[in-house]
Amino acid sequence: MDDCLAVHRLKKGDMGGLEILIARYQAKAVRTAFLITHDQSLAEDVVQETFIRIYHRICFYDDMRPFEPYLLRSVVHTALNVMEKTAHWTSLDEEIEPDAVANLLQRASATEDMVEFAQLKEEIYSALGKLSPRQRQVIVQRYYLEMSEKEMAEELSVAPGTVKWLLNGARQRLRMLMGMEGNKQ
Repeated sequence: MDDCLAVHRLKKGDMGGLEILIARYQAKAVRTAFLITHDQSLAEDVVQETFIRIYHRICFYDDMRPFEPYLLRSVVHTALNVMEKTAHWTSLDEEIEPDAVANLLQRASATEDMVEFAQLKEEIYSALGKLSPRQRQVIVQRYYLEMSEKEMAEELSVAPGTVKWLLNGARQRLRMLMGMEGNKQ
């Protein structure tokens, strides 16, 4: 069953539509929330809260748009709101350089040795956990959800230049946290 049919069922009050969407997207949604919260239990709570909100607000959902990006953006927003309310982040004010995330993700995806991959993955999660929720949001939107800067600007209701500025700051901080401040690869 495709997403449109599941959403249509849900709009008619059939919980089976929600069950289909949860089965299809829960794992990816939890991974997305984890990248923001850096806490598995909190990520699961965020996803549960997001699906409950979608259930209550499904009548406002535009059937002409794809469901997955809508869901994942909702997960990012909910995770960010939870993080801001609970202050589960450490703020650092140092400046860093761009492109660290792209390099790290390329290193991670190209790594054949599973031990090295696991270590790199833990370093990335650890560094992401030290970013502010807003910085995590832009990193997740750009590199995990693969949103364009234009889409991010629309989603965040900011100018495209602001998105570039936010991404640059998040990349710089990530590079510093990963000990890559002198490496321009």
